[in-house]
Amino acid sequence: MVKDIGLDVPAPVKECDDFNCPFHGKLTVRGQVLVGTVVSDKMDKTVVIQRKHEMLIKKYQRYEKRQSKIHAHNPPCIDAKVGDVVTVAECRPLSKTKAYVVIKAEVQE
Repeated sequence: MVKDIGLDVPAPVKECDDFNCPFHGKLTVRGQVLVGTVVSDKMDKTVVIQRKHEMLIKKYQRYEKRQSKIHAHNPPCIDAKVGDVVTVAECRPLSKTKAYVVIKAEVQE
C-alpha cells in the first residue's frame, strides 16, 4: 500500500517495510523541500546531500556562492547512491543530525 505524501512526486516502484518511509511507513513530511546531490552513502539508511545556492550581499549588490551539507534518511525503496540528484523533504527529527527524508532520486550517469 502506497501512501499519498501530499507532494507532487511519483511513488517509488519498490516496496519496503521501513517504519520511517514516507510512502510505506508512518513518517509524515512537512516544511521545506530541497534539492541536492548525494556526496556520501556510507551510513546505514542515511545519505549526505550537498546543496549549492547563491546568497545576496545587499551592501555590494552581488551574489556569493555557498554550500551546505544535509543528512537525510534514505528509505530502502528509494536507495539513493553517490552522485544522484535527490529531492528531500523536512520531517520530524529522526536522530541528532537527521531531520530530512529522501522522497525522489534521479540517477545521474
